[in-house]
Amino acid sequence: MKRIAFVVALVLTVAAGAAAQAPYYQDKTIRIVAGYGAGSVDDAWTRLIARFLAKHIPGNPKMIVQNMPGAGAMIAANYVYKVAKPDGLTLGGIRSGLYFDQLVGRKEVQFDWTKFTWLGSPTQVEQIIYMRANTPYKTIHDVRKAAVPPKCGATGTSSTGYYTGNLLEETLGAKFITLTGYKDGPEVELAVEREEVQCRGISVETLFGREPLISWFKNGFVRVLVQTGKKRDPRLPDVPTIWELMNEYKTPESARRLATIILAVGAFGRPYVSTPGLAPERAKILQAAFNQTLADPDFQSQAKERKLDIDPVAGDELAKLAREVISQPPEVIERMKRLLEK
Repeated sequence: MKRIAFVVALVLTVAAGAAAQAPYYQDKTIRIVAGYGAGSVDDAWTRLIARFLAKHIPGNPKMIVQNMPGAGAMIAANYVYKVAKPDGLTLGGIRSGLYFDQLVGRKEVQFDWTKFTWLGSPTQVEQIIYMRANTPYKTIHDVRKAAVPPKCGATGTSSTGYYTGNLLEETLGAKFITLTGYKDGPEVELAVEREEVQCRGISVETLFGREPLISWFKNGFVRVLVQTGKKRDPRLPDVPTIWELMNEYKTPESARRLATIILAVGAFGRPYVSTPGLAPERAKILQAAFNQTLADPDFQSQAKERKLDIDPVAGDELAKLAREVISQPPEVIERMKRLLEK
């Protein structure tokens, strides 16, 4: 009888040891909450990352993507920060400009930008403003002189279309009227087709990365008025940068400093996060898997096929940048409030 009890105890001990050594993510499912609609470039990145991320996580968990668009990805960011459990099973694909909303104290913000667990970004992005070609606004100079400003569409106050237009007014005197509340990028493009709006701010990657924008630009349905990079994108050699235009119009130094802070959003790229308070060992697993995914040759090949430009930023770099952009003096925050609340 004692021998049987000993054998049973031994078996249970071995089984317990095996269970203890099993990877945390084994037989689990990771959900990526995507703060944008299906069909967008952000969504294309998220679904491609979801296909490869699991194989770089010990335990090879299942991956699912849940689209949660709205308010420029603020709904998704609030969900990941406030609702999701800090167990490493919920990730978020959010918008890089959401820190603006925290800085200016918008009541809808339920997160602290500095406390997300930052996984990384697959790319860094520069922005452009495109305009329907059948409008009288052929250049940014035409917008400056216009008696009636053009109307642009945007998903929310953290989106490219919103803050880029306001920044151009602040730095160049080019006024845009921006209508917000569209669910996602494709809905804004439908509004452009219907001539409900005439323009939109998007990333250079989006312009050259998906339809109908590829065809619109190629066929001359839209033209690009300005780009935010320090240098002109080789694909847009005739489009001036905001920095060139600020020199031309002798923009004051205070407005230039504001532009520098606002355009730091490009370094955040298309960020991926997890919940605050995530155990450090799980954060390291996810961050390492994210980096390995972006370095995976098969992933890179498929990104190239989809015209997605890989220019990665590691999670620890994003965490540092998050602290830097949130730590602004009161006078800068006041200028941002004036810019973003126009």
